[in-house]
Amino acid sequence: MTNRRSFLNQAGKLTAAASFLPIMDVFRTEDVIAATKQIEHLSPLEAAQEEDYWATIRQAYTVSPNIINLNNGGVSPQPIVTQDALDRYVRLANQGPAYYMWTVIAMERENVRKQLADLAGVDAEEIAINRNTSEGLETVIFGLNLKEGDEILTSTQDYPNMMNALHQREMRDKIKIVKINVPVPSEDNALVVERFRNSITPRTKALLMSHVINLSGQIMPVQAVADMAHEKGIEVICDGAHSFAHLDFKIPDLHCDYFASSLHKWMCAPFGTGMLWMKKDKIKNIWPLLASPEPLSEDIRKFENLGTRSFPIEAAIGVSISFHKGIGIKRKEERLRFLKNYWAEKVSKIQGVKMNTSLKREYSGAIANFSIEGKKVNDITDKLFNDYKIYATPINHDEIKGVRITPHVYTSLSDLDYFVKAVEKIAKT
Repeated sequence: MTNRRSFLNQAGKLTAAASFLPIMDVFRTEDVIAATKQIEHLSPLEAAQEEDYWATIRQAYTVSPNIINLNNGGVSPQPIVTQDALDRYVRLANQGPAYYMWTVIAMERENVRKQLADLAGVDAEEIAINRNTSEGLETVIFGLNLKEGDEILTSTQDYPNMMNALHQREMRDKIKIVKINVPVPSEDNALVVERFRNSITPRTKALLMSHVINLSGQIMPVQAVADMAHEKGIEVICDGAHSFAHLDFKIPDLHCDYFASSLHKWMCAPFGTGMLWMKKDKIKNIWPLLASPEPLSEDIRKFENLGTRSFPIEAAIGVSISFHKGIGIKRKEERLRFLKNYWAEKVSKIQGVKMNTSLKREYSGAIANFSIEGKKVNDITDKLFNDYKIYATPINHDEIKGVRITPHVYTSLSDLDYFVKAVEKIAKT
């Protein structure tokens, strides 16, 4: 009886553990890895065009067959493995929230931190896990020690939330915001660097720029601008919302001081997940957005003092990372760029269509923006959805007015062919 009780006790513990450990995720991610091994002999560019492989990847998602989602730039779907892991973590937490969420699941954050650091090529002690790019960048913008008259340099095409944060500091602290214009599209990095250089004054303390501009998909010369700014003693803040897990790079390659990204975009992590990176020697100088017991600490975790939030969401990030690594960033970047070029090259030949994004590989990845002469942007996106069930993003900016298209790894060529035909009909109407 004693042995039987012992056996049942141990079996019960194993059953409880199995309820939240990503056992099925291992097998499903292994399926992706096995499929990837079948194309290892191909270059990333060749693999990008191997449709049987990408059909396998498509099956890993639960996207609706009733609409074609070409707005992955806003937020991307999670693969099934991530959805399943999140569900199990949530169910575990509900067995005893105070214990399982804070004691068991919360420990996963350190593993996720290490995995993110490995992908980013940085020290794990420089990575904070948060909810999105806006939270990360606003932590830096509001945390910088600035005084009246100090200047922050940015562009007119940076993300609205960042503009709002800068203007709030301008109103509250009497700092000055200086903005440059970026050509649309831009194929001259030297010109961009020169425009930033010419706008610097002795009062410029920080420079904010996007790695990939959300409006058009324009890839910006962050490294060159950062090197120029550092020569003048200026700190550089990089908005990586649309570059991390999309382009093949490591954060140190950019030479910036601060970097933030949303993991629910190109990483396909749970909704409301992001990360903030900053150089280790900068941490002590940045005030946390939400109060910390030691606000001037050198511990990156002071930026995670959010109180109670969804630890299951954070823990499930690790499964999306495994899925992402199963594909490989080089193959993923080439596939995303291939998909963009596939539709954009066809659409650009339609009479009346104008591309607002360069199709040269060094200036764009997955994202591109187009307009149709004589057509209002919202009329185009309304027509795409109402008549063709294609969901795209209208961009109505002072400098860029067009439709933003953002496919992802699950997007099929047949979806894009259908989209091209829809644009042809709309342009002729």
